[in-house]
Amino acid sequence: MQARAIVLHEPGRIALNTLALDAPGPADAVIAVRWSGISTGTERLLWSGRMPSFPGMGYPLVPGYESVGTVVAAGADSGVSPGQTVFVPGARCFGPVRGLFGGAASHLVSAGARLVPLDPALGERGILMALAATARHALGSVASGPSLIVGHGVLGRLLARLTVAAGGTPVVWETDALRAQGGEGYAVLHPEADPRRDYATITDASGDAGLLDTLIGHLAPGGEIVLAGFYEAPLAFTFPPAFLREARIRVAAQWKPEDLATVVTLVASGCLSLDGLVTHRQPAANAAQAYRTAFGEPACLKMILDWSAA
Repeated sequence: MQARAIVLHEPGRIALNTLALDAPGPADAVIAVRWSGISTGTERLLWSGRMPSFPGMGYPLVPGYESVGTVVAAGADSGVSPGQTVFVPGARCFGPVRGLFGGAASHLVSAGARLVPLDPALGERGILMALAATARHALGSVASGPSLIVGHGVLGRLLARLTVAAGGTPVVWETDALRAQGGEGYAVLHPEADPRRDYATITDASGDAGLLDTLIGHLAPGGEIVLAGFYEAPLAFTFPPAFLREARIRVAAQWKPEDLATVVTLVASGCLSLDGLVTHRQPAANAAQAYRTAFGEPACLKMILDWSAA
């Protein structure tokens, strides 16, 4: 079997190549991908060559962990059936070409246990499940007291929507006037316009390694800063302000299966909306242009690749 796949041969050089797929086993399924998303966090770092050392790193590689497609073949022990719409959180099925994270391809082979059945009515919005699960994992349980979210991209918006759904009233910081638009049930402020210094929780979705001192200055005594971005530079902070506040700093790593299950339920029940987050679309054949747009245009919240013609 073969697939058309996005291959990052080296930083800045992306091509749509034909790759051989690993043969599926009895616990695997073959998925025809319809849409895949471009991550402006990890994929931007891979594309630019600034990705810190990470398990599985190396070029060439197939990126992507936000794919939605249809099961076209299913092993007897896969737990899924042909015709099902599923979310695929990446795959490693391209032989010598690394799958980091391996979801940006026309067809994928994946263990059935990794696939998440979705309502077909979700359509392209289904690719947002990974970011929604990431947001859910970062939040944990919504703490009492005022909360701040830094960054009004897709992850920041999902953090805010989940906080509102849980009964919270977050404030979001955003420095770009265009991205500051679109708050639903919460305030979006420029950091300089926010005098508050008593946030119980501050969740950073910006990936800016230089923000810690600023965030600590807005934290309540005993408050927590959650690092929900992916940081290319070392993080540091001035100790005395953090000491005086007894600040806590928590790193939110990759989402867990229970986070994904929770957001699937929230979306299905209508408690979490994924509307308005996919803003740009390109055929997979235009991948090089799509990546430049995703990483270079503030108006682009989420770019997806359409594999229907690949």
